[in-house]
Amino acid sequence: MKKIDIATSALIFDELSQMPESDQTLMNAAIEARAKAYAPYSNFQVGAAILLETGEIVSGNNQENAAYPSGMCAERVAIWKAGSTYPNMVVKKIAISAASNTSTVDKPVGPCGACRQTLSEYEINQKQPIEVLFMGEVGKIVKTESLLSLLPFSFDSSYL
Repeated sequence: MKKIDIATSALIFDELSQMPESDQTLMNAAIEARAKAYAPYSNFQVGAAILLETGEIVSGNNQENAAYPSGMCAERVAIWKAGSTYPNMVVKKIAISAASNTSTVDKPVGPCGACRQTLSEYEINQKQPIEVLFMGEVGKIVKTESLLSLLPFSFDSSYL
């Protein structure tokens, strides 16, 4: 038997104004997208904004449905929109922001497991890291250098 330790690192910003201007711009796009979310059932709005290698920003937000499994997370809406509109374009960063109608979200909200898996496919295929920035509606912001740092032992096409 062999034990291995897995470590990841992240930068933590106390507020948006501490981040580089380009990251602030991307997070503000995520916040704008969050405001347009369709979340009448959970009352939990999520916005995502993706920065492409050209400087183009593509955004998405969560879209719910009365049949819950038919809804979709903001991150997957955004990445699939980017992939369908700009095929083969390198994704540099994704910013995510979440808010609730019932309470203040003051902790960073990272992507769910399904979104991590979906985003990892893009990072693996493009052979370049995708930086991930995430926050609630207020408070600290987390920034990682790679999506895969959030998904150790990821599953990819090499297993198929």
